[in-house]
Amino acid sequence: MSRPLLQAIDPANGKPPVLLIDELDRSDEEFEAYLLELLSDFQITIPEIGTIQAKEPPFVIITSNRTREIHDALRRRCLYHWIDFPTLEKEYQIILARIPEAPSQLGRQVAYFIRELRTLELYKAPGIAETLDWLGSLLALEQTELLEGPVRDTLGVVLKYQDDVLKVAGLDIGKVLQKIRGQS
Repeated sequence: MSRPLLQAIDPANGKPPVLLIDELDRSDEEFEAYLLELLSDFQITIPEIGTIQAKEPPFVIITSNRTREIHDALRRRCLYHWIDFPTLEKEYQIILARIPEAPSQLGRQVAYFIRELRTLELYKAPGIAETLDWLGSLLALEQTELLEGPVRDTLGVVLKYQDDVLKVAGLDIGKVLQKIRGQS
């Protein structure tokens, strides 16, 4: 069976397939160079076999978390679309959809708290995955609302860098929680 890149340009494809290359910035530069050939000519050269060219070029979606810069030649071949963090209400809807057993009050408070964290100058602002992981951790601790102790104890779930954990731990979390309770 062929690997995904070869499947995506298989001349036998009746219609253009979709090829997802997730987190390209985490791959090595050799793969990026290899991908450049694929995106420029929609072909792959395999020394033992020869060149395989797509009859119908695939739709290619590439994601990046910006852990390293992607080469300009590759970026020139792409349309760019930034996906920002969701709105408070959208994040709450994601919480409800992904963790329906979560108490409504806790889900809303978590969404508000995450929004507050994203206003800080952190090395890495928490994403949706961290929101869901954190809510799961709070549920495992049998929490039904955000309380200061469990929030402090679980900061490492939502923040992935020690400097960020220390920054947030140094805040008056009680005050932040009061603000959140007034909004939720």
